Amino acid sequence: MAKIHTPEELESFRKDLLSRKDPTRPCISICAGAGCIASGADEVIAAFKAEIENQGLTANVDTKGTGCPGFCERGPVVVIYPEEICYLQVTAEDVPEIIEQTIKKKKVVERLLFEDSATGQKVVREPDIPFYKNQKRTLLCSNIKIDSKSIDDYLAIGGYSALNKALFDMTPVDVVEEVKKSNLRGRGGAGFPAGRKWEGSRNAEEKIKYVIVNADEGDPGAFMDRALLEGNPHSILEGLIIGGYAVGAQEGYIYVRQEYPLAVKNISLAIQQAEEYGFLGENVLGSDFSFKVIVHQGAGAFVCGESTALMTALEGRVGEPRPKYIRSNIKGLWERPSVLNNVETWANVPLIINNGADWFAKVGTEGSKGTKIFSLVGKINNTGLVEVPMGISLREIIYDIGGGIPDGKKFKAVQTGGPSGGCIPEEKLDLKVGFDELTKAGSMMGSGGMIVMDEDTCMVDVARYFINFLTDESCGKCVPCREGLRQMHRILTNITQGKGKQGDLETLQELSETAIEASLCALGKSAPNPFLSTLRYFKEEYEAHIDQKRCPALSCKELIAFYIDPEKCSACGICRKKCPVDAVDGAKKTIHIIDQKKCTKCGTCLEVCPSKFGAVTKISGEPVPPPIEEEKRTLTKKQKASVQ
Repeated sequence: MAKIHTPEELESFRKDLLSRKDPTRPCISICAGAGCIASGADEVIAAFKAEIENQGLTANVDTKGTGCPGFCERGPVVVIYPEEICYLQVTAEDVPEIIEQTIKKKKVVERLLFEDSATGQKVVREPDIPFYKNQKRTLLCSNIKIDSKSIDDYLAIGGYSALNKALFDMTPVDVVEEVKKSNLRGRGGAGFPAGRKWEGSRNAEEKIKYVIVNADEGDPGAFMDRALLEGNPHSILEGLIIGGYAVGAQEGYIYVRQEYPLAVKNISLAIQQAEEYGFLGENVLGSDFSFKVIVHQGAGAFVCGESTALMTALEGRVGEPRPKYIRSNIKGLWERPSVLNNVETWANVPLIINNGADWFAKVGTEGSKGTKIFSLVGKINNTGLVEVPMGISLREIIYDIGGGIPDGKKFKAVQTGGPSGGCIPEEKLDLKVGFDELTKAGSMMGSGGMIVMDEDTCMVDVARYFINFLTDESCGKCVPCREGLRQMHRILTNITQGKGKQGDLETLQELSETAIEASLCALGKSAPNPFLSTLRYFKEEYEAHIDQKRCPALSCKELIAFYIDPEKCSACGICRKKCPVDAVDGAKKTIHIIDQKKCTKCGTCLEVCPSKFGAVTKISGEPVPPPIEEEKRTLTKKQKASVQ
């Protein structure tokens, strides 16, 4: 492909691409995101290509590996166009049947369709599946439609038209003003208005400036940025180029986690293709604007998600934060003006330029505009990526999209904002999702992690878990974060082990206040959130652990015990056979007992005890009943009958 030198050449090339596409021609799109690949998507793609060739359908049917459409739990996901038939958890063995029934006979394969648990009905079309139907997808919608490795596919859906518009119909100031007017706030965590950040860099006196993509996505359970980089890398690249034009930068960086090999591969290929087509390099699209992009692979330090630490790493030094006496958009990378936004923020830019600020701003709340991608994981029926309008309630996300809590369990809390976020209880389920609303509730938007917890979750242990993660990830540069978090983790661990004492909560609060006030960067300042939010909403659980040495959720290992109810035991022997440490004593027709000294509290006995007996129970905080006397361990007639 020769370089495109003018806007006219771009539109002519796009028209030629579209003229060669038949909208009625069957196209089989298979998710080739990291999650689906782990579930066997590569084998499914190979099987489709082989079957189509074997049946002589190559000239009539297209296949493509695409990005992640979001429903990761049900992958590999296959969508067949133009009908938008959606098949879930497809295997290579299913491929011949799909080709025979759907492609050749125009019939659906019922067993591969989504079944609505509420109605029991099968859902054929992807947009009608509740998981998708209740979302508003403007960024993720293209992932399943385009080959993530094809720039032509991106051009066919209007790709680089926003860059064309910015370069030839708008001045750099116009672009900045449009982004400001949209009230696009950074999706990486802090929620700072992107337009104001851009304006600061543009107006800075230093001539050399940089634009940077923060793709250092380190939150446990979060994969929003990865999905966009893997599935639609050109959308991020186009946004970055527009940003470079707007602020006067000629060089951009993409800082991506080394643990994301597919994302690194796809964005690197996208840069190569963009250079070949003339969207990068000297005189972009024949304009007087030149721009280049460099990919930098991070070593996996969580703290490098913080802006100054990331820039320090880009400079080739240890990724540690530095004081922000002057904002990074004025003095950032190599002491020069640097605009740093995360993947999702940059991907929104082409949409804003093409559709206008008013289009973007009409969605959301007063302070939070547009849509937001969340990683919905944890104790929930439908896990995956969801894109929703700002202002939607947590209840709608968890129940309408997520399908509620599995196994009839009760919802307890949802943790938003990553490890430094907070836990929001059931009483706040109708809270609107927005930057300011989540902050007021004691949590934060963060990059978009959303972990759902049910009644079996111990909130004290949740706080301990996240503080432990942040303790490990602290760079250690400042004492309030390095030592404060270490002490918080020690105290929380003691509480979960039944060693908590009076005054612990006050000490934890003092440590939290010190970290918030005196830490150098956002990691330390926000790190106490898991403790503070759980104390705010679940203080009674802390008191039960400290005062009663009891875990209400029956979760903390040191505070629970397993006990066989002699009235319900049938002497079936299953628990005795399965116990890995031989802690269950019993014989045929003899009531079984658990030796508490040997028991490691693994829970195997509870898992294997037949539900019709329900003899094994888990208790906490109360003395374990003494073992039944030896002469009374013979089964009663009623117990013998229950076995039969």
